[in-house]
Amino acid sequence: MSQFENVTVLKKANVYFDGKVTSRTVLFADGTKKTLGIMMPGEYEFGADVEELMEISAGELQVLLHGESEWRSINGSGEFVVEAGTKFKLKVATVTDYCCSYK
Repeated sequence: MSQFENVTVLKKANVYFDGKVTSRTVLFADGTKKTLGIMMPGEYEFGADVEELMEISAGELQVLLHGESEWRSINGSGEFVVEAGTKFKLKVATVTDYCCSYK
């Protein structure tokens, strides 16, 4: 899906890691939520309260999910699922555009 229809976008940005990761929250009529954001190169660790689907639309990164020992690489586009109540690590090599969907 390249665009969203009939949504509410919160103006206040979500800012992490001194502005190196930012996003905006998009709310849907059915109550679901997504964030659209950009990550600058760097290494980050995030926690997930609920299950998340991370869709990468552009960029290059590696992700290490909870319970895994091998880093997964994404170059260009791809996706991964983060289990609820876990942490995950990212090594972002280039400016990365992402959409995160929350379950």
